[in-house]
Amino acid sequence: MTDQRAPENSPGGTMEAVVNLCKRRGFIFPSAEIYGGFRSTYDYGPLGVLMLRNVKDAWWRSMVQMRHDVVGLDAAILSSPKIWAASGHLENFTDPLVDCKSCKERSRLDQLETCLVTEDLLKTWSKKGWKGLEKINLGDQVPVCSSCGSPDLTEARAFNLMFKTFVGPMEESGAEAYLRPETAQGMFVNFSNILNTSRKRPPFGIAQTGKSFRNEITPGNFVFRTREFEQMELEFFVPPAESDRWFEYWLKERFDWYLNLGIPEESIRLRHHDSQELSHYSAGTCDVEFLYPWGWGELEGIANRTDYDLTQHSKFSGEKLEYFDQQSGERYTPHVIEPAAGATRAMMAFLLSAYAQDEVGGETRTVLRLDPRLAPYKVAVLPLSKKEPLIDLSNRVFDLLKVRYMCDYDETQSIGRRYRRQDEIGTPVCVTVDFDSLDDESVTIRSRDTTDQVRVPIGELLSLLGDKLGF
Repeated sequence: MTDQRAPENSPGGTMEAVVNLCKRRGFIFPSAEIYGGFRSTYDYGPLGVLMLRNVKDAWWRSMVQMRHDVVGLDAAILSSPKIWAASGHLENFTDPLVDCKSCKERSRLDQLETCLVTEDLLKTWSKKGWKGLEKINLGDQVPVCSSCGSPDLTEARAFNLMFKTFVGPMEESGAEAYLRPETAQGMFVNFSNILNTSRKRPPFGIAQTGKSFRNEITPGNFVFRTREFEQMELEFFVPPAESDRWFEYWLKERFDWYLNLGIPEESIRLRHHDSQELSHYSAGTCDVEFLYPWGWGELEGIANRTDYDLTQHSKFSGEKLEYFDQQSGERYTPHVIEPAAGATRAMMAFLLSAYAQDEVGGETRTVLRLDPRLAPYKVAVLPLSKKEPLIDLSNRVFDLLKVRYMCDYDETQSIGRRYRRQDEIGTPVCVTVDFDSLDDESVTIRSRDTTDQVRVPIGELLSLLGDKLGF
């Protein structure tokens, strides 16, 4: 599918603005920056690690905590080659790789642009000294290098995306292992263990969040496509006759989850895969897509994987991965509906959607209008002065709030500058402790989104913040 370019007036922030904010305010840093960086790897700073955890917590609450038919799992990252032989990853998890003979850039063949060959184009290529032109005919549609535009490319070859390593002191046959390219397979190979210990029966699900690793040929677009990333996946096991109904159910559930957490409806859509695009295991797949600054991109895929995975692992392991329904006397291999989301992609979409600029007091301010559930800090405690009585009271207020909320504490710079900083990092509420607080045991609550301020007694602070934050 060809990406649709984001319109000029699309909601949210530009890529450059959000990337700069992430670096400046401590959300995301380039990894190994003091050594010149390490391509397509990122470190999540003090604010980023909090927000990423909040995204995963919101997913876990929705998918596990608020349901009685889903349990959790944390499977190993290092995994046996037998798992990936059964799943088809050793044979099929490949991208077509080509190299440019002119500039040596490496690319995926399916991501290259193609050009219609004309006489003028051939003359231009010839003047640049590019080789291989004798193999090209007028009227051909040929792929060209995305870096320099040369058509002189190597033959495509299959490139497996899994990271291979070795277990033990010797790098030899039989010691190979792989970093998992997805979290899903750990849930399939533990199907019987969970079925026997959790007292669940289809329809039921196994949920997992965690790191996955893919040796992408062309990573890019900040944290959208990286070689190390975090996934949030559910494998929902259902009777075969109910798979279509559950597929539709999870499409709505997952789409609504993003809307509920602040993604604008005009910036998100469902896109069904056509028959040529479907994976070999899928009876139907639909992507939840977000309108990034460069165009539509996948946030999450929901797939009807049928009984492919359990059947494959049963075949390769020799273990029966079935369910016996005692009431009906039926024995069957469940079908699987899989909503698989990227935690880092979701965090990026929430940041882009929340980024805004407005005018306060005649000045332009930058504000992240994050849903309070996703904001790194829920509350900031701000003493008006560094004088000891105010600091003591402010610490008492912080101690009161920190038990329930992730709080920031900031006593440097003017109060106006501190408000602007908290707005820019998305803190929904600031609590200001001033000299009147010493007499009346009250503080000022300031709202990020409206900048309205209200005076409240410290004794009522927790209940009032619960109303404002929604939890």
